[in-house]
Amino acid sequence: MKAVVDGTTIAEAQQEDLAHIEGNWYFPRSSLVSEFFVESPTAYTCPWKGAAQYFDVKVGDKVVKDGAWSYSDLRPGAVERVGKDFAGFVAFDRSVTVGE
Repeated sequence: MKAVVDGTTIAEAQQEDLAHIEGNWYFPRSSLVSEFFVESPTAYTCPWKGAAQYFDVKVGDKVVKDGAWSYSDLRPGAVERVGKDFAGFVAFDRSVTVGE
């Protein structure tokens, strides 16, 4: 699976290494091309996952504000609910193309 912005791959991993949660594919942090991600100050807390860290995705002159997010410190029960430890995995908004 790949996450792509304007033809540039910003993350890539085997589908079995990802987590599929609420319609979003979550990629392991190690699969990201780190140069395209800048931490965002946007705050959000999911009632069952915990506090999110958002990232702006920057590819060339294009910036996808809050285009990615991650949950590093999962709330109790989150792993059991998903069936996989997804702490630190990163998901993308609809501005990022995710597919095979």
